Amino acid sequence: MTGSEESPSFRLAYVPGVTPAKWVRIWNERLPDIPLTLVQVPAGEAPDVLRAGEADAGLVRLPVDRTFFSAIPLYTETSVVVVPKDHLITAVEEVTVADLADEVLFHPLDDVFDWDRPPGEPAFERPATTTDAIELVAANVGLLIVPQSLARLHHRKDLTYRPVVDAPQSSIALSWPEDATTDLVEDFIGIVRGRTVNSTRGRTAAPAPAEQKRKRPEQSGTRQKPTQGKSAARTPRGRTGAAKRGKPRRRS
Repeated sequence: MTGSEESPSFRLAYVPGVTPAKWVRIWNERLPDIPLTLVQVPAGEAPDVLRAGEADAGLVRLPVDRTFFSAIPLYTETSVVVVPKDHLITAVEEVTVADLADEVLFHPLDDVFDWDRPPGEPAFERPATTTDAIELVAANVGLLIVPQSLARLHHRKDLTYRPVVDAPQSSIALSWPEDATTDLVEDFIGIVRGRTVNSTRGRTAAPAPAEQKRKRPEQSGTRQKPTQGKSAARTPRGRTGAAKRGKPRRRS
């Protein structure tokens, strides 16, 4: 290896709330010689990281620019409202947007929902981050609607959450620059899609053993006829001989 060559590696960006541990474990089992590096980025910065080539692919929140990126949707999250543990909302199992009409709802600058503003009463200012908004909820200043994974990420003992059944939802996707679909990207696509280790999707592979076996009769068919003939001739003689040996001779 020359000094200008680099060992192969795979860089995976992921946004807060996403837990890539399962896929990373499978990668390490299948490709132990190719290290996978995790790059955590804010949701709003993920597209720029991928455009700049600072990661090979990313677990991001939709939507993405489909003129530049390829994307495979993976799952959609439940939206929840984060509230103090002594709030009246904790008396029910789920709420609607209409139930929050009289509540102050924060709209952080890094909000992941595609809406102009959340329902309810607007807060006096927009917190810079979701983390800041969580602090304000803990101070009983207002409430916050987020994907469930972010509510879990920012878990506090004095806060809880309830599903909002008709709120907008956030979807997670695997995304990468369309013109940079490398073999390693294909390998990771196979992992998130649940392909087996023997899958040949996207790679050139030798014919399967079953296919090779199917070809053998065509290549050696002329040799089978004599073999079958000998077997057929041998079987009657074997039965005749057995009958003669098995029949006792009588003495006069």
